[in-house]
Amino acid sequence: MRTEDVLAAIATGLWRWENASGTVTLDAEAARLLELPAEAGEYPESIVRSRFHPVDWNEINGIVSLAAAEGTIAEARLRVVDEAGHVLRIVRSRSKPVLREGDYELTGMLQEVAEPQPGTAAHTPVTGDWRRSREAFLLDAGRALAEARSTAEVLRVAASLSMPGFSPDGLAVFGVAGDRLTIIGHHGHNAGDDNPFTDMSLDTEYPAAEVVRTGRASYLPTPAEYRRRYPATWPLAQRFGRQSWAFLPLIVAGRTMGAWMAAFKHPVAFTPDERSVLTTVARMLAQALARAGVAESERELALGLQRSMMPVLGPEVPGMSVAARYIPTGGGLQVGGDWYDMIPLPGGTSHAAGPGGGRIALVIGDVQGHDVRAAGLMGQLRIALRAYASEGHRPDAVLSRASRFLHGLHDFFGADTYEDGDYSSPRFATCLYLEVEPATGRIEIARAGHPEPVVRTSDGTVLLRPIDGGLPLGIDPDPDYPTTRLVLEPGETMMICTDGLLETGGHDLDTGLERLRRILEQHTDQSLEELADTLVQAVHGPGSHHTTGPLADRREDDIAVLLIGRDGTPPRKAPRRTAMSVAQAEPERIATARQQVRELLHDWTDQEQIDAAVLMVSEMVTNVLVHTDGNALLEAEVTCGDAARQLRVEVADTSDELPHRRRPGEMASSGRGLLLMEMLADAWGVDPRGEGKSIWFELYEPAVPEPVSDPAA
Repeated sequence: MRTEDVLAAIATGLWRWENASGTVTLDAEAARLLELPAEAGEYPESIVRSRFHPVDWNEINGIVSLAAAEGTIAEARLRVVDEAGHVLRIVRSRSKPVLREGDYELTGMLQEVAEPQPGTAAHTPVTGDWRRSREAFLLDAGRALAEARSTAEVLRVAASLSMPGFSPDGLAVFGVAGDRLTIIGHHGHNAGDDNPFTDMSLDTEYPAAEVVRTGRASYLPTPAEYRRRYPATWPLAQRFGRQSWAFLPLIVAGRTMGAWMAAFKHPVAFTPDERSVLTTVARMLAQALARAGVAESERELALGLQRSMMPVLGPEVPGMSVAARYIPTGGGLQVGGDWYDMIPLPGGTSHAAGPGGGRIALVIGDVQGHDVRAAGLMGQLRIALRAYASEGHRPDAVLSRASRFLHGLHDFFGADTYEDGDYSSPRFATCLYLEVEPATGRIEIARAGHPEPVVRTSDGTVLLRPIDGGLPLGIDPDPDYPTTRLVLEPGETMMICTDGLLETGGHDLDTGLERLRRILEQHTDQSLEELADTLVQAVHGPGSHHTTGPLADRREDDIAVLLIGRDGTPPRKAPRRTAMSVAQAEPERIATARQQVRELLHDWTDQEQIDAAVLMVSEMVTNVLVHTDGNALLEAEVTCGDAARQLRVEVADTSDELPHRRRPGEMASSGRGLLLMEMLADAWGVDPRGEGKSIWFELYEPAVPEPVSDPAA
């Protein structure tokens, strides 16, 4: 006997349901059980679905999902109904779900089972695995609602919940504003359907209003029950054609914050199990809405703080281009202590350039920490800096007064005032203050413990500009901040930033600068706005995640960056220049001087000449620190001559004693400086000055021979 005949004899059919294509394949017996023509065939999912009770069809989705996740058999009992909804028979389905690229395929059997005998429980679930399906649904719903970050996301999750056995087709979430009922969101309704409910008094005889007043759920299994209990508002609900309604309170911390409505187009008896599911969903929904409300309030607070504390750049500066970015850390209130500012200075005499107006001040700084207190201190310090700058003080005086101001705040907010908080611990701030004359490009800079500026020359060379500086603001009530003068030539760009741009991702200042140096050198054709985005992307974008281990991107600090570009066409052979001072108390800056010369000669053709230049610079600066009581001032310049480039380096000091040639012995530790100059330099000399002297040397880059053309070619 054939297998098909055996299955038909025991009233068992075979089916295959393909979720991806939306088709169901039935053999002859399975088709007969579903009241379809008793022959094998393929049917659309909608045809087969119409043969099952809608409650059972909704429930089987949860059972299949759970079986697919656990790798088990999906088993359920389903009621087969006619076009009028009358139950014709009950069939049992046993099938194996197989996942295929996000969709599933069910292959199994259908078997007719006997009707329940009289006297059995009236509300026995049709399916055999209803409770497991409910538990799986609640776990999935809880996870989805916990991950929702905004009210809109919570409402979308609530609308997508497919409850086991009785999924609603209409949802609404009501809120409370004073003594009025409002609608936070809804699903399954047309635009404008919520108008009668958007501003309803809590005294109205409406189920949602009563739920908010009493804190108790209201279940309405039939339209007749709705009409009997709420005759005044029944006409508002009648037009939607629903058959059952559940209104549940949204309670958080013992307070009813609103109500949730679930409406059904098919009758629902609201059994204890069904009420338990609805109550659990309502509790999770209330918690999710409360979390989303707190998160949205925090985001709004953070955005408000940022808008009030982080000013936009002022109007365009004639002769210069300016771009800025601020990126907070990834957590908390998204505010911190980093800031930037552009301040118009009073007209008159420019400290940097003599007579003339139109000067501006550019400020960038970082208050210790990235929390609300750091943001508050930053706001006060920024206002103080603007006030001191607007009074016309020099850059060093502006930073000195700002340091005294911040130090005074520490004295005012002492431990006696804030015993329970961390306000007793003083905080400092780093700062870089630039006074700029756009017409000439002249800049005066004062630095308070802040990273030094970086300049990209017109030929793409990137140089760190060493700037003398003092202690961070707030540490010393009477600090001293030396001022450095430099000129930004046409076509040059200066970058100033907080340490977050350099050190984010586990980098230190040196490796962080090397990361940005490549960006600055490779993107010379970008506008300042595009360059600012590229710099931030290099630190926080996808490219920063390619590095693993200790240098992985962690977004642990705020970032502020300012770019200043001098407009105009640079000369065809514009010189490269760098200058710095080395104080008696800072011998470690000799290494910085050597690095400056190497960066200046980054494309020099003769490596031996580069090594010779670095050696002579080290010798010249060291001699100043050893044989005089003053500081050394280093100036280096690369210019293009008629045939090739040349390097000129000068080291000046305040001593009138001229160097003299000595003949050091074999074991002598000094006395070889002038001998090195004679051996390594193409030209050198010593020039007396009004106060002190200057020793200099020059190196000439060998000309690259032009290729000789072959006459026979």
